Formats: sequence, C-alpha cells, structure tokens
Amino acid sequence: MANKKPNILYIMSDDHGANAISAYGSRLAKVFETPNIDRIGREGAILQNVHCTNAICTPSRATILTGQYAHVHGVKTLADEMDPSLNTYPIMMQEDGYQTAVVGKWHVHCEVKGFDYYDVLPGQGYYFNPYFWDKETDWDAIENIHHKDQGKQHTGYVTDIITDKCLNWLKKRDRDKPFMLMCHHKAPHDNFEYHPRYEHILDGVDIPEPDSLWEDKSHRSIATRTYGTSVSERNPVRNAVTLMSDPNYQTGQLDITGLNETERTKAAYQKYLKDYLRTVKGIDDSVGELLDYLEQEGILDDTIIIYTSDQGMFLGEHDYIDKRWIYEEALQMPFLVRYPKEIAAGTVLEDVISNVDFAPTLLDYAGLQKTDVMQGRSFRENIKGNTPADWPNKIYYRYWMHLTHHDNPAHYGIRTKDYKLIFFYGLPLDAKHALQEPTPPGWELYDLRNDPFELKNVYHDQEYQEVVKDLKAQLLHMKKEVGDEDDRYPELVKRLIETR
Repeated sequence: MANKKPNILYIMSDDHGANAISAYGSRLAKVFETPNIDRIGREGAILQNVHCTNAICTPSRATILTGQYAHVHGVKTLADEMDPSLNTYPIMMQEDGYQTAVVGKWHVHCEVKGFDYYDVLPGQGYYFNPYFWDKETDWDAIENIHHKDQGKQHTGYVTDIITDKCLNWLKKRDRDKPFMLMCHHKAPHDNFEYHPRYEHILDGVDIPEPDSLWEDKSHRSIATRTYGTSVSERNPVRNAVTLMSDPNYQTGQLDITGLNETERTKAAYQKYLKDYLRTVKGIDDSVGELLDYLEQEGILDDTIIIYTSDQGMFLGEHDYIDKRWIYEEALQMPFLVRYPKEIAAGTVLEDVISNVDFAPTLLDYAGLQKTDVMQGRSFRENIKGNTPADWPNKIYYRYWMHLTHHDNPAHYGIRTKDYKLIFFYGLPLDAKHALQEPTPPGWELYDLRNDPFELKNVYHDQEYQEVVKDLKAQLLHMKKEVGDEDDRYPELVKRLIETR
C-alpha cells in the first residue's frame, strides 16, 4: 500500500563544510568529488545560503530539533544539556504515526525521546570500536552523559556501523507506515580518523590552498586580528603543526624535519585536508549505500532525502581550523534535498535560511503544523520556487562559548544576502563553561557581493556608513523579534555603547 505521507531520510554529518562537497564547486572540487551527495542535489535542489545560528555541535543540534534559538531552548554551549521534555519535530511525527528512528551522533546530552528506535553514540563517540546507547539503556544510571565509553561496544569503523544500523532498521520497518530516519554521522569531526581503505585515495594530489590561508588580518577589528597571538596560538592551521607532528597523532605523524615555517604550514595544510577528505569519502560511500537501498526497494522517489551538517568547517580558510566563528565557512551549512514529486531536478535556491527553519520545514513535509514556540519558518515553498513575499532573507547568529577550547571570543551578528555585520563583545556573561577573561570588543562588516571570502572589513569605510546604520537597525530588530535582547547584561550594553 502506497504511503499517503512521504518517507523522510535525514542524513546529517558533523562538521562537513559545503566547501568539501563537490556540488558546491569550491576549490576542492577540482581534486575531490562527493558523487553520492552530489546526486541528491543534482536530482533535487542545492541550497546555497543555509546557515547555523550558533556554529557549534550541541546548540546547533538542539536548534534543529526544536526550531528554537539557543537562548530559548537553553543549549548555548557544549556544556549545556537539552531538556528532554522539550517538544521536537521527531516527537510530533511519532505522535502522528510516523515510524521514527535515529542512528549515530545524538550529542544533545539528554535522554533520547521521540523515536521508536534509536542507537546513538554516547558523547562524541569513537571512530573505531565505538559504544552505542539503545532502547535498553538505563538513563538514570548514567553518571556522566558526556563520556564516550558507555553502553554496548561494537567492532568496526563508526561510519560503516551507523550505515549498517540504518539499513537494518529500514529492512525491518513496518512497510505500511511512513518512516522518518535520522542518520547522524560522527564523521568528519576531528581528529579525522579515516578507514584504512581510504589511505591512498589522495596520494600524489596537491590540495589547492585558499588565498586566505596567508591572510593579513590587519583589516580586522582589534577583537579578531589579535586572535592567535594575544589570546592563544592553538587554533590556526600553521599552529596545528605541533599537534600533527606528535608521534602518537591518530592518523600518523607529520614529518616536518628540515622544513622552514612556510613549508611547515604547507605540510600541515596538506595533511589536515587529506585526513579530513578521506573521512568525508566514507560518508559519501554511506550515502550511496542508502540511496541504492531505497532505489532497489522502489521507494526512492517516495522519500524526501536531505543531506546536511550541523554547521560548516574551516579547511584552512583565514588560517583557521574548527568552526565557531560567524565567518562563512563555519556559518554555512550544506543542504541538498531530493524529492522529485515536487522538487525539480537541478534546482538552486539562493534564499537565506537558517537551521531554526529546519523543524518547521520537516513538519511541513510530514503534513504537520509547527508549534507556536517554534521560531523558524518552513522553506518548503521556497524550494519549489514560490518564495513568500515576506521571507526575511537574513539570519541572526550568536556564539556564546567565550574562549573555551578554541579561544573564539563571544559574538553575535546578522547575515543578509549581501552583507554581514558582527559585534564581537568578548564577554563570558552567563554562558556555561565560558572562560572569564574578557577580550577587546569590536565591529566588523563584510560586503559579501564584492568580497565573498571576507578579506576586507569595511566597517569604518565612509562609503558603508549608511549600510552600517541600516544593518544595526536590522540587528536590533531581529534581537527583539527572537527575544535575545541585551538588557539583562549591563556589561554588554556598556561595551555596545562604547564601541558605537
């Protein structure tokens, strides 16, 4: 019996930047392809301007599940735990009769709710021989929900195990009901431990460098141009040399014998990128297996297939690794969707969208209305070419986790189709586990039409002062609209006034 509602396969990786998916046409597409992920976009839609509202794993995942901003659902940092009583789109789909399942990385640090079946990694999980929590897990007995070595251990490579678990569930499901399966990969989160079968796929390949690997940051505000010197030197690619030249580094030691500083940076970049892309190759192969299964069963066109990531990833751009910053490579999320019953093959969508919109959209596809507490909007009609006249085409972003782990200063900002305005306020405020050391505040503005790689801060340029004024008004309006006003933080308001 044909399902009246579509199946939904939601595939999400961890830290997979759009710059490492060949369908997005970055410099890496010349030397590395992701044919299976590309197929989703080629036979459906590629969304060019999808963004996270907080470029860090746990808050982003909570936003995707709830359709709320971090200050509303309460998961502002990696240390926060999502309240399991919060309503989510999987809970609503399950209540509506969907078979629901999640396999892989959960990482919102709470009991799994809303799923008929789950098999999830505790904490960050391991690449090899990982542990999993399933329906038999006694959540009350867990002493530290962040530890990776809890639950049932499985032998093998995590991407393969997650894929096999997804396929096994699909084979055993009730075929008289629609399904919603969330396939959540751990990869390609660092430290990029790829399967040995991918060891040689990039042998002899010279990975193109981004121009911004050697960026002169003198154009930046004081808030970010001192990053990596006065605050810390742990994060940039050129300082990853120390980490990767350790004899115990997971994917093999980087040999820097006899190299000067420039040569060490180039060597570190090549290793960093190759390790990352080898890990991505495993995900692309997994996507291929899932597509093949759906095609063989004859339900490929009855299934909405989405590929995305919880945020983007710096791959040497601006001499950065990791994510967290509001700059494009971390801010942008890949989003490819296939559903030929209503999405024309080859669709490219330029509308500005954020992850707060994911839950309303998925509910829309399932024939359900979003709840009143969800702050996003469905972009289903946008993909069909019917963008609503009042679509905002801007997003609000806030990174709360001041200086922790990678020393990124706390900041917030607005991103429109053409511009990005950022206020680096540099304070821990009440964010859990944020470090207490304040950093200098500063504003930055980027003209994304003329400077898509954000290499010229034009905040103080005379010709942009009207743009600054307009964007500050839009930013203030968005902060009020989403309920994240600064009034409760007098020290932040003081910095805001002093830097105007």
